[in-house]
Amino acid sequence: MDYTTSDGPGFRTSVYCSGCNHACKGCQNPQTWNILNGKPTEVKEIFEHIAANDLANVTFSGGDPFYQPKAFSELARMIKFNTDKDIWCYTGFTIEEIFKDENLMELLRWVDVLVDGRFEEDKKDPDLLFRGSSNQRLIDVKKLSKPTKSCFTITSRLWSCRKKRKCSYKKIPRISRYFFYFPNLLKTGFA
Repeated sequence: MDYTTSDGPGFRTSVYCSGCNHACKGCQNPQTWNILNGKPTEVKEIFEHIAANDLANVTFSGGDPFYQPKAFSELARMIKFNTDKDIWCYTGFTIEEIFKDENLMELLRWVDVLVDGRFEEDKKDPDLLFRGSSNQRLIDVKKLSKPTKSCFTITSRLWSCRKKRKCSYKKIPRISRYFFYFPNLLKTGFA
């Protein structure tokens, strides 16, 4: 959908996908829950449509884009490498749930703003900015990747490991995996 203004600030091209098992009561798009609904479309075709629109940034919605993390990661990577557009993403998962799943983290890596949490009908509030219910959060993902003193030891060792290309994702302790996905955190003062 081109030039929408309800899925984030300014004009946006919104990519709506099929597939969602959250089944939130009162969902505005229940027809997108079934992964078989919708039209299969190549990632490159979607990217070309997005890139052709010079005025609009991008929003991923659905359904839930995190139910198709590989395809959306590829699309987001193409957008980030070839345009200056920001990416917003709506999901029923919380960011805490995303942090626990390496496949979901790959998509989160490319997102600028995440709107997380299931829609809760009893917390519906039409006055909320870009959210449907008060439990949902607007998360500036890029601010999550700013270093803090508490992550110095982990990040300095991990950055050294990544620079030398002597480690793989699987060798990184679980608590440190978050930093693996946000290389800008690792490049900030820890070389």
